[in-house]
Amino acid sequence: MSWRTVLISSSAKLDYQMGYLVVRGSETVKVHIDEIGLLMIENTAVAITAALLSELTKKKVKIIFCDEKRNPSSELISYYGSHDTSAKVRKQIAWNNDVKASVWTEIISDKIKKQAEHLQEYGLKEAEMLYKYNNELKFGDSTNREGHAAKVYFNALFGMDFTRTAENSINAALNYGYGLILSTFNREIVANGYITQLGLFHDNMFNQFNLGSDLMEPFRPIVDRAVKVLLPDKFEHDEKVEMLRLLQAEVMIAGRNEYLTNAIKIYTKSIFDALNDEDVSLIKFYQYEL
Repeated sequence: MSWRTVLISSSAKLDYQMGYLVVRGSETVKVHIDEIGLLMIENTAVAITAALLSELTKKKVKIIFCDEKRNPSSELISYYGSHDTSAKVRKQIAWNNDVKASVWTEIISDKIKKQAEHLQEYGLKEAEMLYKYNNELKFGDSTNREGHAAKVYFNALFGMDFTRTAENSINAALNYGYGLILSTFNREIVANGYITQLGLFHDNMFNQFNLGSDLMEPFRPIVDRAVKVLLPDKFEHDEKVEMLRLLQAEVMIAGRNEYLTNAIKIYTKSIFDALNDEDVSLIKFYQYEL
């Protein structure tokens, strides 16, 4: 089972050798590809061979490339993640709109509940308002309880002057963490044979990852928790490494403890089961273990 997150932050050459990722820098390090879940190329001075990229893609390893500021800028997604991708995509296109709305309602309900629980841990009175929004949630979130909850939530968590559009270290950390979670979801969507562009609720023609943006919503509070604890006054290498550790966090799902990456795999599969069988009771949500 893949579980390692490999971060390449210094100048190096990466190539493939008999099942291993070989990192040739100041010293040579080998990591078996079957152990890798995520490879992040943080330094633009890294060279990587096509043979390695091909093998990583076959093993469904998520590869994220960073820009000159060491912020995630792109990722590698395979064309085919499953032997029956064509059939899965036809199913995806044919998903019933009411079923999609039902699944989306469950996703948003769980997200708001987790946001409320997070605020409650800090003894913040706004938690009750979020529970109220969750109780008021209508089919497909037609009254946008999610949007109202988000404003209350972030202001309670980071202060009344905080906005998600401001350029500061907290937003940089949030965006970095959300990007990691989104990339992990994109990997699982493709691995299950579906395409990331066609979402349940998100429908932006310029967003290549509408479906991942939908499915990740209940997992955002995991990032929020980490950033609230970190409260960075800067967001540089050390802080990014700290955020990367999120992927090895443990949560409870389907009655057992799992690493976050595996929990995402279980949850994503359950969402597709719910959509295909038209039964929202099949969705497996996680519980965050403190």
